[in-house]
Amino acid sequence: MNAKEKLILKTARGVIALESRAVAGLSAALDASFLKAVRLLAACSGKVVLLGVGKSGLIARKIAATLASTGTRSVYLHPVESLHGDLGMIAADDVALALSYSGETEETAKLLPILKRQGLPVISITNNSDSRLARGSDVVLRLRVKREACPFDIVPTSSTTAMLALGDALAVTLMSLNGFDKKRFARLHPGGNLGKLLNLKVSDLMHKGSSNPVVKETASVAAALKVMTDTRAGAVSVTGKGGRLTGYFTDGDLRRRLQGGLKDLSTPVAGVMTRKPMTVHPETMAMDAARIISEKKIDNLPVTDSRTGRPVGIIDERDLLKEGLG
Repeated sequence: MNAKEKLILKTARGVIALESRAVAGLSAALDASFLKAVRLLAACSGKVVLLGVGKSGLIARKIAATLASTGTRSVYLHPVESLHGDLGMIAADDVALALSYSGETEETAKLLPILKRQGLPVISITNNSDSRLARGSDVVLRLRVKREACPFDIVPTSSTTAMLALGDALAVTLMSLNGFDKKRFARLHPGGNLGKLLNLKVSDLMHKGSSNPVVKETASVAAALKVMTDTRAGAVSVTGKGGRLTGYFTDGDLRRRLQGGLKDLSTPVAGVMTRKPMTVHPETMAMDAARIISEKKIDNLPVTDSRTGRPVGIIDERDLLKEGLG
């Protein structure tokens, strides 16, 4: 590594170290003001209105998106646009959350008396507790950032990172207080990988019908192998009385049995299968099946009806991987 490359890494590490200290300092400074802010937001019957310009505006947009995606109604309004008609989007039962590092941003400060006249509580996130924004707020969440991570202590870096962390802390705290669970999260995220993780069930991916390998206990190992080959499953569910699952036989089991001296493939599969195998049900979430397969280091799982205990399918690691669940 040459001198230039060492300098690059040193600079990058310095940035990360400074921003890490900004977030750590913020964590240690959380106090009654944060509790008051959470109570105001939790009691809000309208929406949370995020305000900020420049880099603070970008962070405000992200916080608004995080709040909305975790069950707290929210919207971002640009302070300049608000002064030119967008105030109509604000209602009396809303709460304002305004971001400004200096607390002296002209456009944001101009909004405060207007919001007050409409009866909105105002929560501010700022580094200056004596600023116009702080003085006009009901609750002040102070950042306590000592310096930006840029060499000139100018470019918003440590401050915006701290703002973002504080916004996330508010969102996740509200998420917990509101009892926001996986089911509600799934309803708000029907698309993309998050939607798959929280909406897909085993029944959506399992092999069933003629693709579901099943043999009776009385079947021979040879017959079980044929079913495994025909279905390309690499395993077979074994059933007993009433068609209930009593065992599971995989190609891994076969290899181990052959190494252990098995020579006669006419042997009943009941004598070589794994009894009481781990199973999942059609209504099991696909992400939970993927976790089991990963933790147990197996290739597939039998799927049984939760009422009858009969094998209704097989879920394979490859199918989960195709959906990004591996």
